[in-house]
Formats: sequence, structure tokens, C-alpha cells
Amino acid sequence: MQIIFEYHDVNSSNDLENLVTEKLNDLEEKYDFVHRADVFFKKENTSSDETGLICNIRLSMPGPRLFAEATHSNFQFSIAESINDLESQLRKRKDKMINY
Repeated sequence: MQIIFEYHDVNSSNDLENLVTEKLNDLEEKYDFVHRADVFFKKENTSSDETGLICNIRLSMPGPRLFAEATHSNFQFSIAESINDLESQLRKRKDKMINY
């Protein structure tokens, strides 16, 4: 799977990239029809201490793309929530797929 990272108002981080790559590779093992992931890290100015660091993940595959977004106080929680959301979407997509 090809993984593309983009950072908006955030410094790039190899630790974040490694974490996302590991989790997306686990998804790819279960759902082999996914061929590309675009990962966006953003920082948002908010008055809440519990939000502000956003992780968006867009998956490309045959059919419509899947998208998940999460915002928390740190990127690790945002990544985990986005991956969990994508996994449930992928599970639903796989159930609808017809094998010929």
C-alpha cells in the first residue's frame, strides 16, 4: 500500500509516520483491496485542551473512497480513533462486495 503523509501547521514526525504505517499495514493484511492511504496531520487552535490535534485518513480502493477524521489532545489518540473508524467502514464495505 502506498502511504502519503501531509502536515499542516505541524512538524513532520517519524514516530507518527511509523505508528500510522504499522496500523495501516495491519488493515491491509485484512483488507487487501486497499491500495493507497493519504494521511493528514493538522493543528487547530481551540479553546479546549481535549481537542486540537487532528488526524484525517483517506483510503483509496475500487469504488468510493473511505474517510475518517478524529481530533484529540494528542495525535496517538486521533490516529487510533481514525483507524478504528476506518476498520468498521472497511468491514461494512467487504460485506457488501460480491465475488464473481
